[in-house]
Amino acid sequence: MHNSFPSGGFGANGLDGIWQAVDDLRSRFEKRSGTRAGRGEVRSAVLALLAEQPMHGYQIIHEIEERSGGSWKPSAGSVYPTLQLLADEGLITAEESNGRKIYSLTEAGREEAAGSDATAPWDTTGPTSGGGFAALPKAGVELAQAVAQVGRTGTSKQVEEAVAVLHEARRRLYAILAQD
Repeated sequence: MHNSFPSGGFGANGLDGIWQAVDDLRSRFEKRSGTRAGRGEVRSAVLALLAEQPMHGYQIIHEIEERSGGSWKPSAGSVYPTLQLLADEGLITAEESNGRKIYSLTEAGREEAAGSDATAPWDTTGPTSGGGFAALPKAGVELAQAVAQVGRTGTSKQVEEAVAVLHEARRRLYAILAQD
């Protein structure tokens, strides 16, 4: 944080510091286009989608973004090399249609997709999955907004209580990281 809060409460500079902290937090966690995922996740997602129906690359990217609730949008730079790799392995074929390559599973690709008992990658990345990385930044920003509200409208006693709550929250968060 750029500013320290004066011991007597929040002055104009203290409020500026709170809003700067909210903006810092938001910018660190803002959803970025093309959120990164592991290669295995892109591969699993492509196989799962092509098991449903043939698609072109843009459809695959769009479907992953749609099914993950917008929390994961793989880049063309991760999807197209994965498609090429799957084609090289004989798991998919590409057919030209209206100037686009439509990808579909081969028999070996269907076996590979069916053999994967894991849940689809978008089932574990979306904000509706009950937590995970998608919920953390939202909760952090909401906390920072509540802190700013206490700083703007709270009494000295309320500010002291809020500081104690934040110290306890920080201690508990580090305790979570210390767990195995």
